[in-house]
Amino acid sequence: MAMQRKMPDHHLVYGTLKDYLTGEELPDTDDERLRQELARMMVEEKGFAKEDLESRLSIETLFNHIFVRSIIDLTISCNGQRLFVLRYGPGSLVTREKPALAAARVLDSTCCIPLAVVTNSRDAELLESRTGKVLATGMEAIPNRARAEELARQYPATPPLTGAVRERNLRVLNAFDLEVCCQNYALGLF
Repeated sequence: MAMQRKMPDHHLVYGTLKDYLTGEELPDTDDERLRQELARMMVEEKGFAKEDLESRLSIETLFNHIFVRSIIDLTISCNGQRLFVLRYGPGSLVTREKPALAAARVLDSTCCIPLAVVTNSRDAELLESRTGKVLATGMEAIPNRARAEELARQYPATPPLTGAVRERNLRVLNAFDLEVCCQNYALGLF
């Protein structure tokens, strides 16, 4: 039986595990195990090549002296073009929509990534990043490689956001991705 180490509030670390895509050693947590299952699913069940997936890309924001690093669990490309971001989080999908859409809109400096997927590993939503419209629900909403080809034609990338519109999306990430529980624990507020 693996030794468990308790981290602040909600993180239980069982040791380390190897990242499915990169082989990198990562903390073995319940959430990371689910992220690894999602990466494995994208390759082994959905038919993407490992090279089509980028894991743990990040967007850094600083507003009101609050620094936040937003991690994008997976960014999936089709024919060399980023098609969708996939963000995992436990709980309600609705609370994950705004930051996933914001990430799709600002992650790539050359374009807005056209789609976003939010999942809690039991349910999922496929969203169009420009409008925020929910295109499909359920785990089957996560596109396979063939469906991705169709979606890439239907939802081409659009020019990158600039100015105030880009800043609003960065502010969304800063507000939604701040880990208050761990920050307050580190500050001794619990």
